[in-house]
Amino acid sequence: MTHDLNDTLIFVKVVEQGSFIAAANALGLPKTTVSRKVQELETRLGARLLHRTTRRIGLTEAGSVYHEHCQRIARELEEAES
Repeated sequence: MTHDLNDTLIFVKVVEQGSFIAAANALGLPKTTVSRKVQELETRLGARLLHRTTRRIGLTEAGSVYHEHCQRIARELEEAES
């Protein structure tokens, strides 16, 4: 499976920040790019990761499980780079 690690890290940032706009600002990317990358990730995984409303996002059950694994990867990357 081809998987872009950046898409995973974008997903983690969206969850951490609580919104696509806040994640986009933190990453220095357009909101549309952040949203598209998360949608592409969901398509590749074949699972909805986020519940989206006009005001907030929340993790689906699959999203919660995936996020736990992604957080571990993100922490290990930070440690390796420091």
